[in-house]
Amino acid sequence: MAARVTINELTTIAAVWTHNQFIDGTTIRAQPLQLKIAAGNVPSFVDLASGGWGGTIQDPLNGGQTPTMANFATLANALSGCVTRVKADACGALFAAARGPAGETPADTLSAAQAIARAPWYQPERAFALLEQFYPVPPGKTMRPVPYMPYLQVAPSAWVLPLKFDGGGYRAGGKAMFDADGNLWVGNNFTIGWQANDALWQGNASKFDPNGKALSPQTIGFAGGGMQGGTFGAAIDRKGNVWLSSYGSKSIAVFDTNGKPLTPPEGINFGGRLGLMQGIITAPDGDVWALGISKRQLLHFPKGDWRNGRIVCEGDSGEPCKSFTAPFHLAIDQQDRIWVSDSSVHVIRFTASDPSKAERFDVRSNNSGLNIDSQGNVWVTNRFGAGLLGLAHMVDMAVHLKAGGVLSASDYLTRTMSEQKGGSGSITVLRPDGTQLPGSPFRGGGLPGPWAVVVDGNDNVWVSNFAMPASPIVQLCGVRTENCPPGFNTGDQISPPGGYVGGGLQLQTDIAVGPAGDVWVMNNWQDIGSCYPGASEALSTRCGGQGVVIFFGMAKPVRSPQIGPASPL
Repeated sequence: MAARVTINELTTIAAVWTHNQFIDGTTIRAQPLQLKIAAGNVPSFVDLASGGWGGTIQDPLNGGQTPTMANFATLANALSGCVTRVKADACGALFAAARGPAGETPADTLSAAQAIARAPWYQPERAFALLEQFYPVPPGKTMRPVPYMPYLQVAPSAWVLPLKFDGGGYRAGGKAMFDADGNLWVGNNFTIGWQANDALWQGNASKFDPNGKALSPQTIGFAGGGMQGGTFGAAIDRKGNVWLSSYGSKSIAVFDTNGKPLTPPEGINFGGRLGLMQGIITAPDGDVWALGISKRQLLHFPKGDWRNGRIVCEGDSGEPCKSFTAPFHLAIDQQDRIWVSDSSVHVIRFTASDPSKAERFDVRSNNSGLNIDSQGNVWVTNRFGAGLLGLAHMVDMAVHLKAGGVLSASDYLTRTMSEQKGGSGSITVLRPDGTQLPGSPFRGGGLPGPWAVVVDGNDNVWVSNFAMPASPIVQLCGVRTENCPPGFNTGDQISPPGGYVGGGLQLQTDIAVGPAGDVWVMNNWQDIGSCYPGASEALSTRCGGQGVVIFFGMAKPVRSPQIGPASPL
């Protein structure tokens, strides 16, 4: 902690955005871990001693690469206009511009900042207009006489302040999980420096502290234990060990909390019987379940003992595998039933106590991510959407799967999704009985290619997108509409029409909500042309996505690690 702390507009904004979920008037209330994380995020934005810019916001990944600095400085200029009374009615103008969706009007600069942070999507052009009101360009000049630069030239879609963090061997992160201390673990498709492509998965594991600092080795990450090309499979068991599935080694690797591999060099592979591995979860009873996508496999490890696992079924040997097409991800509900996204038009459900009792439910599109809210509803991402074009893509993908296997189908999937635009995807919501919620599937301009979905502590829903460069993330109103803005219904898009953008977002896989309400997004691919044979030599190492992007204080916090449905923290 700095011996001397400066309080100004920059430090005020940094404190409000990072502590957004915990501020109550002039008081900050939260659990010790949450306060530690939120306070630790402030120096990424500001230098507490000088009151000037912090290190991360002006580093090479953020300063000149994203709008975050300009968003930040523009807000600071708006607050400063009131503090210095640049106009007689400056404070009244600020408070009116910060009025929230429920109609409440702030009474001071702190509450004005809080109001904007709590509804960053709500009429952002009002605060932007204060630049012209407070700081018009003087005659004969070209720049506004503002106290903080850089300032925005056009109104933002939302007052968000995301930052990108890299290092620790991160390249093309897949599934991610928070441990009990709020550290993020992620398996990487690739390793830094490789001329990576979709047929060569060799990535290791990365670990970031709750404030974005990489804790794993800079270039290679945590290696060994069979780790070779992380996928959309990651879980934290009851002992705090990290389970990561792998494509390259066709195995599962387990690491301890310090990144030491616990599994042998070949990983868990059942004597070479496993195929390409995907989803992994820890159930509330401590059991670990995993999916093999290429061989339609289901694995079970009672009490999380990796030495004592079994292949429950494979292919047509029995249910639920007979119902699988290409099992991708899984989640367990409040009734100990496991739901599986199948990379097909179906979601599969079976009971943990008797996996042979399998059921199939139609979601009408190719699915990948799924998650379960507090009411037992299952939210499923439809990567192609549920329209005629989506069905046509499904047919083409099925042809690739039959002719060339999972990798051929995957190539078709990623190429197609990378060209999709806003509204191409959709979200299906299945009630606990398997029927669709009224209005499902839900669509929106911020869903060009939905990949993963998570539920926050308010039961609102966050979705990542693997589509087009600089894909957005999306916030949807969940089933507990009392936690949504006034007038919003289940499935409505809270985020702007095009989603939340900025922060250096690329084509994404996972999205995760941490203990302090920060929303973390995994950049998975960045230059789609570099992921296949024939890529330009100069760009041949740019397939894998660069860094994780954190949107601070945006979601109601959840308990970590998430075992079972998300629960508020």
